[in-house]
Amino acid sequence: MEFIVTAVVAVFLMIALYTDLKAQIIPNWLTVTFFSAAFIYHTAISGLEGAAIAAVGALTGFIPLLLLHLARGIGAGDVKLFGALGAWVGVWLVLQIMFYAILYAGAIGVCLIIVNRAFGKRMAADVTAFVVPVAGYRKLQWLQWAESGKKFPFMLAVAPAAVTVWSIFS
Repeated sequence: MEFIVTAVVAVFLMIALYTDLKAQIIPNWLTVTFFSAAFIYHTAISGLEGAAIAAVGALTGFIPLLLLHLARGIGAGDVKLFGALGAWVGVWLVLQIMFYAILYAGAIGVCLIIVNRAFGKRMAADVTAFVVPVAGYRKLQWLQWAESGKKFPFMLAVAPAAVTVWSIFS
C-alpha cells in the first residue's frame, strides 16, 4: 500500500477509534468524508478503473458487515466505516482487516465473559486501577461502563486488526 493511502487510513482509523471510545459512535461526517475522498483519490490516480476498484472495495467492506449489523452484532457506523475503508484499501486488505477484527472481537468477548464472573470482576478492578489512569479515563466511569452490559466499541478490535495487517503486508 502506498504511503498516502496508509497515512489517510491511519488518520481515519485513529479518529474513528477516538469517537467510538468517547461516544460509542462513528459519525456519518467521518465515514462520508473518507468514503468520498477515497473515490476522488482513486479516480484522480487511475481514472475510471480506480473508481471501479474503490467501488468494489467499498462493497466488499460494506456487505458482510451489513449482515452482522442486521443480526444486531455491530453498529451501523462500523458498517459504513468498513465501506469507506474498503474504498481506500481495496478488496484484499479490507477482507484481511475484517478477518482480524472479528478474531480480536472474539478474544475481547471472551475476556468480557471472564470479567463478568466474580473473580474476573475483582481482577478487572485491579487491572483497571493501573491501566485506566494511564489511558486518561476515570476508574469509576470505566467500571460503570463495564458493568452496564453495553457492547464494547468495535474499534477496539478494528484498530489492532489494521496494525496486524499492516505489519504482515509491509
